[in-house]
Amino acid sequence: MLYLRSIIFLVGMWIFTIPFTLASLLTFPFPPIARYKFISIWAKTMLYWLRISCNLNFVVKGEQNIGSTASIVLSKHQSAWETLAFQKIFPPQVWVLKQELLWVPFFGWGLAMTSPIAINRKAGRKSLEQILTQGLDRLKKGFWIVMFPEGTRTQPGQKGKYHIGGAWVASKTNTQVIPVAHNAGLFWPKNSILKKPGTIQVSIGEPIDVKNKEPNEIIKLTENWIEKEVLYLND
Repeated sequence: MLYLRSIIFLVGMWIFTIPFTLASLLTFPFPPIARYKFISIWAKTMLYWLRISCNLNFVVKGEQNIGSTASIVLSKHQSAWETLAFQKIFPPQVWVLKQELLWVPFFGWGLAMTSPIAINRKAGRKSLEQILTQGLDRLKKGFWIVMFPEGTRTQPGQKGKYHIGGAWVASKTNTQVIPVAHNAGLFWPKNSILKKPGTIQVSIGEPIDVKNKEPNEIIKLTENWIEKEVLYLND
Protein backbone atom coordinates (compact mmCIF):
# COMPACT_ATOMS: atom_id res chain seq x y z
CA MET A 1 0.00 0.00 0.00
CA LEU A 2 2.86 2.40 0.79
CA TYR A 3 4.37 1.91 -2.65
CA LEU A 4 0.99 2.23 -4.33
CA ARG A 5 0.34 5.54 -2.55
CA SER A 6 3.85 6.73 -3.45
CA ILE A 7 3.33 5.87 -7.12
CA ILE A 8 -0.03 7.66 -7.10
CA PHE A 9 1.74 10.75 -5.74
CA LEU A 10 4.42 10.53 -8.42
CA VAL A 11 1.90 10.16 -11.25
CA GLY A 12 -0.19 13.06 -9.96
CA MET A 13 2.91 15.20 -9.58
CA TRP A 14 3.89 14.80 -13.24
CA ILE A 15 0.34 15.27 -14.49
CA PHE A 16 0.31 18.65 -12.72
CA THR A 17 3.95 19.60 -13.33
CA ILE A 18 4.02 19.53 -17.12
CA PRO A 19 1.18 22.01 -17.82
CA PHE A 20 2.10 24.13 -14.79
CA THR A 21 5.70 24.49 -16.01
CA LEU A 22 4.49 25.63 -19.42
CA ALA A 23 2.26 28.21 -17.71
CA SER A 24 5.20 29.30 -15.53
CA LEU A 25 7.29 30.12 -18.58
CA LEU A 26 4.74 32.80 -19.41
CA THR A 27 5.63 34.65 -16.21
CA PHE A 28 9.07 35.60 -17.58
CA PRO A 29 8.12 39.31 -18.05
CA PHE A 30 6.97 39.62 -14.41
CA PRO A 31 9.16 41.09 -11.64
CA PRO A 32 11.22 38.37 -9.86
CA ILE A 33 9.16 38.32 -6.63
CA ALA A 34 5.84 38.15 -8.51
CA ARG A 35 7.23 35.40 -10.72
CA TYR A 36 8.37 33.46 -7.66
CA LYS A 37 4.99 33.76 -5.93
CA PHE A 38 3.25 32.24 -8.93
CA ILE A 39 5.75 29.44 -9.43
CA SER A 40 5.73 28.54 -5.72
CA ILE A 41 2.09 27.52 -6.15
CA TRP A 42 3.53 24.30 -7.60
CA ALA A 43 5.33 23.42 -4.34
CA LYS A 44 2.32 24.27 -2.19
CA THR A 45 0.09 22.14 -4.41
CA MET A 46 2.54 19.22 -4.13
CA LEU A 47 2.45 19.49 -0.33
CA TYR A 48 -1.34 19.30 -0.44
CA TRP A 49 -1.19 16.35 -2.85
CA LEU A 50 1.37 14.65 -0.59
CA ARG A 51 -1.03 14.92 2.34
CA ILE A 52 -3.94 13.55 0.30
CA SER A 53 -2.13 10.74 -1.51
CA CYS A 54 0.42 9.64 1.11
CA ASN A 55 -1.04 10.98 4.38
CA LEU A 56 2.19 12.89 4.99
CA ASN A 57 1.91 16.22 6.79
CA PHE A 58 4.24 18.49 8.78
CA VAL A 59 4.39 20.77 11.81
CA VAL A 60 6.70 23.70 12.45
CA LYS A 61 8.24 24.77 15.76
CA GLY A 62 9.85 28.19 16.09
CA GLU A 63 7.87 30.07 13.43
CA GLN A 64 8.28 33.21 15.56
CA ASN A 65 11.98 33.15 14.64
CA ILE A 66 11.30 33.83 10.96
CA GLY A 67 10.55 37.54 11.25
CA SER A 68 10.51 39.99 8.36
CA THR A 69 14.24 40.59 7.88
CA ALA A 70 15.69 38.94 4.76
CA SER A 71 17.97 36.19 6.03
CA ILE A 72 20.15 33.27 5.01
CA VAL A 73 18.56 29.93 5.89
CA LEU A 74 21.08 27.18 6.63
CA SER A 75 19.31 23.87 6.87
CA LYS A 76 19.75 20.15 7.28
CA HIS A 77 19.18 18.37 3.96
CA GLN A 78 17.69 14.88 4.11
CA SER A 79 15.23 14.63 1.23
CA ALA A 80 13.47 16.44 -1.59
CA TRP A 81 10.66 17.32 0.81
CA GLU A 82 12.27 20.43 2.29
CA THR A 83 12.68 21.97 -1.17
CA LEU A 84 8.89 21.97 -1.33
CA ALA A 85 8.01 22.85 2.25
CA PHE A 86 10.38 25.78 2.66
CA GLN A 87 8.49 27.58 -0.09
CA LYS A 88 5.42 27.50 2.15
CA ILE A 89 7.21 28.07 5.47
CA PHE A 90 9.52 30.95 4.57
CA PRO A 91 9.09 34.24 2.64
CA PRO A 92 10.08 34.41 -1.07
CA GLN A 93 13.45 32.75 -1.41
CA VAL A 94 16.18 31.73 -3.81
CA TRP A 95 18.19 28.55 -3.62
CA VAL A 96 21.89 27.99 -3.99
CA LEU A 97 21.97 24.82 -6.08
CA LYS A 98 24.05 22.87 -8.56
CA GLN A 99 23.52 24.13 -12.08
CA GLU A 100 22.78 20.63 -13.43
CA LEU A 101 19.34 20.79 -11.79
CA LEU A 102 18.30 23.46 -14.29
CA TRP A 103 18.72 20.94 -17.10
CA VAL A 104 16.03 18.57 -15.78
CA PRO A 105 13.02 18.72 -18.16
CA PHE A 106 10.04 20.71 -16.84
CA PHE A 107 11.19 20.74 -13.20
CA GLY A 108 14.47 22.47 -14.03
CA TRP A 109 12.81 24.89 -16.44
CA GLY A 110 10.42 26.08 -13.74
CA LEU A 111 13.27 26.24 -11.23
CA ALA A 112 15.25 28.50 -13.55
CA MET A 113 12.40 31.02 -13.46
CA THR A 114 12.70 31.47 -9.68
CA SER A 115 16.02 33.40 -9.81
CA PRO A 116 18.19 30.64 -8.25
CA ILE A 117 21.92 30.97 -7.64
CA ALA A 118 23.06 28.05 -9.80
CA ILE A 119 26.73 27.17 -9.34
CA ASN A 120 29.36 24.80 -10.61
CA ARG A 121 30.36 23.09 -7.37
CA LYS A 122 33.76 22.21 -8.84
CA ALA A 123 34.62 25.86 -9.42
CA GLY A 124 35.85 26.40 -5.86
CA ARG A 125 36.59 30.03 -5.04
CA LYS A 126 34.81 31.27 -8.17
CA SER A 127 31.57 29.67 -7.01
CA LEU A 128 31.88 31.48 -3.66
CA GLU A 129 32.32 34.77 -5.47
CA GLN A 130 29.26 33.98 -7.59
CA ILE A 131 27.18 33.22 -4.51
CA LEU A 132 28.28 36.50 -2.91
CA THR A 133 27.62 38.65 -5.99
CA GLN A 134 24.27 37.09 -6.84
CA GLY A 135 23.34 36.75 -3.18
CA LEU A 136 23.70 40.50 -2.67
CA ASP A 137 21.53 41.06 -5.72
CA ARG A 138 18.81 38.70 -4.48
CA LEU A 139 18.82 40.16 -0.95
CA LYS A 140 18.39 43.66 -2.38
CA LYS A 141 15.39 42.39 -4.34
CA GLY A 142 13.79 41.12 -1.12
CA PHE A 143 14.59 37.42 -1.43
CA TRP A 144 15.80 35.17 1.35
CA ILE A 145 18.64 32.76 0.53
CA VAL A 146 18.40 29.04 1.29
CA MET A 147 21.53 26.89 1.52
CA PHE A 148 22.37 23.38 2.67
CA PRO A 149 25.79 23.63 4.33
CA GLU A 150 26.43 19.88 4.09
CA GLY A 151 26.13 20.22 0.33
CA THR A 152 24.10 17.07 -0.26
CA ARG A 153 21.40 14.96 1.34
CA THR A 154 22.32 12.89 4.38
CA GLN A 155 20.60 9.88 5.89
CA PRO A 156 18.79 10.38 9.22
CA GLY A 157 21.32 10.02 12.00
CA GLN A 158 24.26 10.91 9.74
CA LYS A 159 26.19 14.16 9.56
CA GLY A 160 28.14 15.51 6.62
CA LYS A 161 30.89 18.09 6.68
CA TYR A 162 29.47 21.58 7.15
CA HIS A 163 30.96 23.79 4.45
CA ILE A 164 31.72 27.41 5.18
CA GLY A 165 30.11 28.98 2.07
CA GLY A 166 26.80 30.04 3.62
CA ALA A 167 28.49 31.45 6.72
CA TRP A 168 31.02 33.27 4.54
CA VAL A 169 28.27 34.94 2.52
CA ALA A 170 26.37 35.82 5.71
CA SER A 171 29.50 37.42 7.14
CA LYS A 172 30.31 39.36 3.96
CA THR A 173 26.74 40.66 3.56
CA ASN A 174 26.08 41.13 7.29
CA THR A 175 22.95 38.97 6.97
CA GLN A 176 21.60 37.01 9.90
CA VAL A 177 21.46 33.22 9.71
CA ILE A 178 18.36 31.15 10.46
CA PRO A 179 19.30 27.54 11.33
CA VAL A 180 16.75 24.84 10.48
CA ALA A 181 16.50 21.20 11.55
CA HIS A 182 13.94 18.60 10.47
CA ASN A 183 13.42 14.85 10.20
CA ALA A 184 12.03 14.61 6.65
CA GLY A 185 14.42 11.77 5.80
CA LEU A 186 12.46 9.44 8.08
CA PHE A 187 9.39 9.84 5.85
CA TRP A 188 10.77 10.68 2.39
CA PRO A 189 14.03 8.71 2.19
CA LYS A 190 16.94 9.73 0.01
CA ASN A 191 16.92 8.17 -3.48
CA SER A 192 13.57 6.45 -2.95
CA ILE A 193 10.07 6.96 -4.33
CA LEU A 194 8.65 5.69 -1.02
CA LYS A 195 6.70 8.23 1.04
CA LYS A 196 5.78 7.06 4.56
CA PRO A 197 2.69 8.44 6.31
CA GLY A 198 3.15 10.60 9.36
CA THR A 199 4.10 14.10 10.44
CA ILE A 200 7.45 15.64 9.60
CA GLN A 201 8.81 17.94 12.30
CA VAL A 202 10.56 21.16 11.36
CA SER A 203 12.39 23.25 13.95
CA ILE A 204 13.48 26.82 13.25
CA GLY A 205 16.17 28.24 15.50
CA GLU A 206 16.67 31.78 16.75
CA PRO A 207 18.51 34.05 14.29
CA ILE A 208 22.28 33.99 14.58
CA ASP A 209 23.68 37.53 14.62
CA VAL A 210 26.78 37.49 12.40
CA LYS A 211 28.10 40.90 13.46
CA ASN A 212 31.75 40.69 14.58
CA LYS A 213 31.81 36.94 13.92
CA GLU A 214 34.14 35.09 11.57
CA PRO A 215 32.64 32.58 9.12
CA ASN A 216 34.15 29.66 11.05
CA GLU A 217 32.37 30.76 14.20
CA ILE A 218 29.07 31.27 12.37
CA ILE A 219 29.10 27.83 10.76
CA LYS A 220 30.10 26.18 14.04
CA LEU A 221 27.19 27.81 15.88
CA THR A 222 24.88 26.71 13.06
CA GLU A 223 26.19 23.15 13.03
CA ASN A 224 25.97 22.75 16.80
CA TRP A 225 22.37 23.93 16.92
CA ILE A 226 21.18 21.88 13.94
CA GLU A 227 22.84 18.63 14.97
CA LYS A 228 21.63 18.88 18.56
CA GLU A 229 18.08 19.62 17.38
CA VAL A 230 18.09 16.81 14.80
CA LEU A 231 18.94 14.28 17.51
CA TYR A 232 15.82 15.37 19.38
CA LEU A 233 13.63 15.20 16.26
CA ASN A 234 14.90 11.75 15.27
CA ASP A 235 14.03 10.20 18.65
